Amino acid sequence: MTRTSSAPDADRTKGKGVGPGPRPRLGLGLGVALAVVATVVWSGSFVTSRALHDSVPPVQQAFWRWIVALAALASFAARAAWRQRHVLRRHLGFLLLASLLGIAAYNTLVNQAALSTSAGTMGMIMAASPVLMAVYERVGGVRLGVRRIAGMLIACAGVLLLMGGGRPSLDFGAGDLWMAGAAACFASYSALLRHKPRELAGLAFLFAAFVLGTAMLLPAYAVSLAVQGPFDPTPSTVGPILYIGVFSSALAFFAWSRAIALIGAARAGAGYYLQPVCVVALSYVVLGEATSPAQLLCMVLILGGVVLGAGQWQAA
Repeated sequence: MTRTSSAPDADRTKGKGVGPGPRPRLGLGLGVALAVVATVVWSGSFVTSRALHDSVPPVQQAFWRWIVALAALASFAARAAWRQRHVLRRHLGFLLLASLLGIAAYNTLVNQAALSTSAGTMGMIMAASPVLMAVYERVGGVRLGVRRIAGMLIACAGVLLLMGGGRPSLDFGAGDLWMAGAAACFASYSALLRHKPRELAGLAFLFAAFVLGTAMLLPAYAVSLAVQGPFDPTPSTVGPILYIGVFSSALAFFAWSRAIALIGAARAGAGYYLQPVCVVALSYVVLGEATSPAQLLCMVLILGGVVLGAGQWQAA
């Protein structure tokens, strides 16, 4: 989870007959692979959110998702968090902000969007989040390159056309706006991860963030129980929650955090543009959601942006 630096690697290899050249390329390949793994797994979470939209209230989905994730992580992450309790206390402000953006707010907004938006549309709108990630990195002094910027703008144009129903428009539906808010939260969370304190170990950070995020959701969960009542724990509700708790939360968040540590939020975010394809395919197979010609056009724009921006990865 720590940020890598080529300079220390070069120092360690001096005089040992080993050059530092392969390390950046290896780190790039591993980082891209981890970002793709997280993206594919997260694609399934949009489908499950849509599948549960009429049986499990949004806040209750989010709350039990993180309860399951905590149970999955506890056996090997709780001790790490306890050993780093003093470090966690020193960086409590960072942890609270990361937990709010990436744990409490992001997934709750996704679930809220699923009440009125198809899974395919949700996945396509989420593809806009890397644009904001890149903006954050540019503000921090990172040079993105002309091709990567152009690719992200083209992909973002595809997302905006999608939200406008296939035409340039600012008349967005409620579900689209909820999803745009989720995309902004995720982008901010990803950019924040780039500044994670070096002394804070990855597993300790994730476990603490899950605990804090779940605690933030507790008051809203209590209100949801009082107003909407608890959901019915059947295989069709518990199964999807177990999936998003174990895979989309514990596994995918760890992979995404490592990817950002290795290659940065902008590069990891470029791979995130592939998510709409995965979501559309899964939503068709699992939910039977059809894809309209306008959505296909938007997907072409998004993927065209990916191809254009991907050529900049090696040069950046």
